[in-house]
Amino acid sequence: MRKRAFLAVTAGLVLIAGLEGSASPTPPPGFLDDFHWTMDAPRFGGLSGIEISKNGRDIIVLSDRGTYTTGQIIRDETGRIASIAAEPVRPLQAADGKPLKPGFSDSEGIALAADGSVYISFEGRARVLFYPKLGGPAKNLPSPADFKAMQENSALEALAIDAKGTLYTLPERSGGQNKPFFVYRFKAGKWDKRLQIAREDGFLPVGADFGPDGKFYLLERDFRGLAGFSSRLRRFSLGPKGFDKGKTLLKTPVGLYDNLEGVSIWRDAAGHLTATMISDDNFTFFLRTQIVEYQLPD
Repeated sequence: MRKRAFLAVTAGLVLIAGLEGSASPTPPPGFLDDFHWTMDAPRFGGLSGIEISKNGRDIIVLSDRGTYTTGQIIRDETGRIASIAAEPVRPLQAADGKPLKPGFSDSEGIALAADGSVYISFEGRARVLFYPKLGGPAKNLPSPADFKAMQENSALEALAIDAKGTLYTLPERSGGQNKPFFVYRFKAGKWDKRLQIAREDGFLPVGADFGPDGKFYLLERDFRGLAGFSSRLRRFSLGPKGFDKGKTLLKTPVGLYDNLEGVSIWRDAAGHLTATMISDDNFTFFLRTQIVEYQLPD
């Protein structure tokens, strides 16, 4: 989203002006890893979405400039990330097989289906594309009228798919501090917006996933100007009456991490529920691409 340029400059001022010598904030309970990922490729950066396989090694990462890469995480004996072997960064294709055009390439959310197909949500022109094979042509999903009315820079940030193949997406903004977020659900070829999630404490949705426990996980961020970002991860149960009130599993101190935007939930070899999150560096030298991991309570 275009406002990221402003966020990047502001965050850069924090690093350049100076927190030298100041103590780093302490990670919340459950902290496992904070890996700084670099890659010598001009297209690498702006990562807004991530999907991790059940073994915690195979990954797909999505950039907000209509590109993606796949790879494998190499972990040490403790399970921490040692390195990442990634394929070249490639452009997403439109339905005609050509790279997405400028103005249509602000890809934000990613959802990996059980059969290996992929769904991607967009902000610039709010919509969801279906990729039977990532790297091939897209198929357009129907778009409800609500999508056209969304703020261009605050549209479909988060996207998730449940075990039955139903899609869930929500915009970054709800239209007011006291207004809940409508969660748009796609099943049987149609969208509905019967579901809602409460908006709380200035945090805005940026990523979502369904975990192996069947719960809905929502990653949110709160931008505090020169102080930086705070991130929050909430877990929700979904029943016949909709989402419950949810539970906050993780809330990071302001400035601990950069702009965490994507989340994937999986279990490690010991069966521990794990959240892997990735940050958007805005293609700047003063923000980082971080992969942050936490162990979550069941």
